[in-house]
Amino acid sequence: MIKKAKLFIILIIVIAAASISVVHSRSTQSIDRDTESASASGRHKRLSPVVFVPGDGGNQLDAQLNKTSSVHVFCQKHTDWFNIWLNLELLVPLVISCWIDNVKLQYDNITRTTHNTPGVKIRIPGWGDPEVVEWIDPTKAKSGGYFKDIADQLVQLGYERKKSIFGAPYDFRKAPNENAEWFINLKQLVEDAYDLNDQTPITFITHSMGSPMTLVFLQRQTQQWKSKYVARVVSVAGAWAGSVKAVKVYAMGDDLDSFALSGKVMREQQISTPSTAFLLPSPLFWKNSEVLVETPSRQYTMSQLEDFFNDIDFRDGWEMRKDNIKYSLNFAPPDVELHCIYGSNVATVEKLVYKKDNLVGEIPMLIKGDGDGTVNSRSLKACQYWQNFQRPNITLIDVPNADHMSILGDPQVLKYIRTIFS
Repeated sequence: MIKKAKLFIILIIVIAAASISVVHSRSTQSIDRDTESASASGRHKRLSPVVFVPGDGGNQLDAQLNKTSSVHVFCQKHTDWFNIWLNLELLVPLVISCWIDNVKLQYDNITRTTHNTPGVKIRIPGWGDPEVVEWIDPTKAKSGGYFKDIADQLVQLGYERKKSIFGAPYDFRKAPNENAEWFINLKQLVEDAYDLNDQTPITFITHSMGSPMTLVFLQRQTQQWKSKYVARVVSVAGAWAGSVKAVKVYAMGDDLDSFALSGKVMREQQISTPSTAFLLPSPLFWKNSEVLVETPSRQYTMSQLEDFFNDIDFRDGWEMRKDNIKYSLNFAPPDVELHCIYGSNVATVEKLVYKKDNLVGEIPMLIKGDGDGTVNSRSLKACQYWQNFQRPNITLIDVPNADHMSILGDPQVLKYIRTIFS
């Protein structure tokens, strides 16, 4: 058995705001008061069924191989269905090259869609089952925990898995334009959960990319449908307006905060996914003149991202950006009650600086600003923009020093979520 390496999953990015007036923001200092009032007023309420919507990398994936060739002699070519994400044994040196070839996508700029490596099938297990989003690693290794702490909290309040707690996993490698079936299935899951729980409106609990994915879903529903079936959205570390970290991934990859992984090695798989393009900074919250990348002789502003992709020799990244920019540009409000919970005061990349003009193969220096370590502050707080455009209440909860992943188990966050459902 290959020794497992500790891994922290980073779920990346998309849609946000700065230079907008803060309207219903509260700090964690008010959570104690919220707990007392919510407990007193909510004891006799019916439990609002919960649907978890994960972010990038936030649910299990299975694979089946029937390949005619492989990248190395030790890589399997024929298998039955097996867990490929999260499977720590597949992310160790040498073996990881097999994993990358099996998980990466290939882009077709004629059909504007992606497909798996020939001979690879990927499926999303456990539709509706919260376990596949509570534990990204089916062995339940500690590093593979995801929504588990929040789910355990709900169970203490009387919730039951697969009766009043559900999961909505999807192919997180892909962006909204290639997840049409998921949006259809999600609507049916919401209606089924509503009926199963005495016609009680549901609550979405979302994380990272799951927040803008849920926004796209809600934008497609009528107000009548939302008023009937949806009580609220609880967004945790929502990447509403993307993140500069997505630019960093294209430049140098990401090591997922693991000492055992190399961002340079992981990059091949990471940049092949349209979800990375979906999570690039939104032009609604980054000015065209803002510099994202800098070299000794030039600057790449927000409006010059196409040049950046050309100069890193990855034109497909720009094509995938064009396929999904319409979702970033549509920032219509969800028109449901919204709780926006996010971390702050954690160094987060906001600009890349190269020592050389040739970008290919070079590792830039990262200039950092405020955020949660993955998503920039303006994106996390972009939800405040809707305060002037929807009637349902919007509450912002700032959790200082909580990073993008640890916030899911932060005691203050769990306590606040408990007040919502008490």
